[in-house]
Amino acid sequence: MHEGRVHVVAVFVAAPGKENELEQLLETLVEPTRKEAGCLRYDLLRGLPGESGDFVFVEEWENEETLNAHSRSAHLKEVIPRVGPLLGAPANVARYRLVK
Repeated sequence: MHEGRVHVVAVFVAAPGKENELEQLLETLVEPTRKEAGCLRYDLLRGLPGESGDFVFVEEWENEETLNAHSRSAHLKEVIPRVGPLLGAPANVARYRLVK
């Protein structure tokens, strides 16, 4: 059922004063990614006041192959180099499997 599924949590922390610019840039990834084969969930979250510079993608993919294809997608390759200068800390992207 869910055995091959891969979950991703990707955390981005904006540099001070770059919060809205980072949000706008990350938002451009949502719609094209949701249309990708194998994408089951791709949500962009922003921290509540006090953590409003924190952005998190919560993702679910059918399997490693579809996630790897996403990593090679044109829209991701175009946006990622533009994200770096807006960050206050290195991005943290981690893959997970569902335990229960």
